[in-house]
Amino acid sequence: MPQIGLVSAVNLRVQGNSAYLWSSRSSLGTDSQDGCSQRNSLCFGGSDSMSHRLKIRNPHSITRRLAKDFRPLKVVCIDYPRPELDNTVNYLEAAFLSSSFRSSPRPTKPLEIVIAGAGLGGLSTAKYLADAGHKPILLEARDVLGGKVAAWKDDDGDWYETGLHIFFGAYPNMQNLFGELGINDRLQWKEHSMIFAMPNKPGEFSRFDFPEALPAPLNGILAILKNNEMLTWPEKVKFAIGLLPAMLGGQSYVEAQDGISVKDWMRKQGVPDRVTDEVFIAMSKALNFINPDELSMQCILIALNRFLQEKHGSKMAFLDGNPPERLCMPIVEHIESKGGQVRLNSRITKIELNEDGSVKCFILNDGSTIEGDAFVFATPVDIFKLLLPEDWKEIPYFQKLEKLVGVPVINVHIWFDRKLKNTSDNLLFSRSPLLSVYADMSVTCKEYYDPNKSMLELVFAPAEEWVSRSDSEIIDATMKELAKLFPDEISADQSKAKILKYHVVKTPRSVYKTVPGCEPCRPLQRSPVEGFYLAGDYTKQKYLASMEGAVLSGKLCAQAIVQDYELLVGRSQRKLAETSVV
Repeated sequence: MPQIGLVSAVNLRVQGNSAYLWSSRSSLGTDSQDGCSQRNSLCFGGSDSMSHRLKIRNPHSITRRLAKDFRPLKVVCIDYPRPELDNTVNYLEAAFLSSSFRSSPRPTKPLEIVIAGAGLGGLSTAKYLADAGHKPILLEARDVLGGKVAAWKDDDGDWYETGLHIFFGAYPNMQNLFGELGINDRLQWKEHSMIFAMPNKPGEFSRFDFPEALPAPLNGILAILKNNEMLTWPEKVKFAIGLLPAMLGGQSYVEAQDGISVKDWMRKQGVPDRVTDEVFIAMSKALNFINPDELSMQCILIALNRFLQEKHGSKMAFLDGNPPERLCMPIVEHIESKGGQVRLNSRITKIELNEDGSVKCFILNDGSTIEGDAFVFATPVDIFKLLLPEDWKEIPYFQKLEKLVGVPVINVHIWFDRKLKNTSDNLLFSRSPLLSVYADMSVTCKEYYDPNKSMLELVFAPAEEWVSRSDSEIIDATMKELAKLFPDEISADQSKAKILKYHVVKTPRSVYKTVPGCEPCRPLQRSPVEGFYLAGDYTKQKYLASMEGAVLSGKLCAQAIVQDYELLVGRSQRKLAETSVV
């Protein structure tokens, strides 16, 4: 892969004896006219490396002396080229599904489909229905797009988000969506590494580096074998042996593990508990915000399968700014360009039924009603259950939803009075009992970039016992954990780095809690009620509770509606005829 990347922030100049990069695209090892070596990294002159405790051996992260009169450039952020994803089986499969909407016969009478919820599931449903020639009407209860990827701007103009969102190479439907919208350049790809904090060595980290030269699964296997700080060789061998049934059994084996927790599965396979403690507590919290004694093993195996079977599956990218504007608005503009509608501040208070049990209309909070040829609920499962009509509660399809419950999660943002050094331009696994993953967004994200001050975004999980506590209590607990991750820079009493401000975003019910036994309860997108459909990451699709799962659920929902076109047209004609007779 050519070592050319996009700098995470531009318009930086040489000041004094501190060298800053200027060009937004630079090539390693090329001397610029001002004597500064241009690179695919953004640097701060005179500072210590932001990755100095990571002990990075990658040559692209080693500081170089530019000239006799200059201090060394110290790497802060590196953006890598978009990986080669377009020829993978999963990407091509997702691309084919996308193309099926564009190539489907144009409807003689476009359907009006009313969709509740402008999260990724609802946006995806509306986008692909519009591609198929129909007229989606997307209703969002709040004044912001995105659902679980929503974000808000504070009085200072700074953004704070619902969650810390990472875009993996193993997200084929999401990657296709970016390409279809022409916004691939909005993803900032990072070094192909997974970086874990070392709780027994405060301030130090351990890395799993995936070599570019090797195909999958060899790159992942080598990344694991080369890491000797987290697992011993006997533990690696036992873990590999334990995984053999999953590798040999394929998808059917993976799905059969839904009924057992990660912790119990590991013990059943003879994998030492220390492997679970060292690796899978962090992985479980990152995937579903819960610990491995609660998480279904199916969830872990699906992730491992994607990460190990696809060369760039575990490679991560950050969005270059806030999700509502940088991701959701392009989808809205696409929908509207094809005749669809997106309405904010349109909260649904009731699903009104016909005598036959089908949907008559949605009643909104202002008392107005909205009718359509078909109806979709793309809200989180907990919201849908609150509005579930009484007449539907005895239907098995809807009864099963009772087992699906959203998991609480808290997203914390802290702005500090200085630039923190012990971090990296990537996602970091805290391995803290209270925190999951975190990132210095002032480094990883172009829109949030700040050369002088850090903004840490952290996922506080598990959050069951904390979601009802005050913001100040959550911040105090977070600072105690950060003091272990930044022992030289942060102390719980703020005698070192001081907090300028913070935002705490609580989501009492986020993605569905992927506990053992949930898989049979996940509904197909087409419900047994004629003309009514569901979308959302909790519905049946192979990527579980994730952004990718939400996007795929929307495509599958749109596909079901397109397939039901004749039935829905006939239903609308009957309804019209009945109205005329009356």
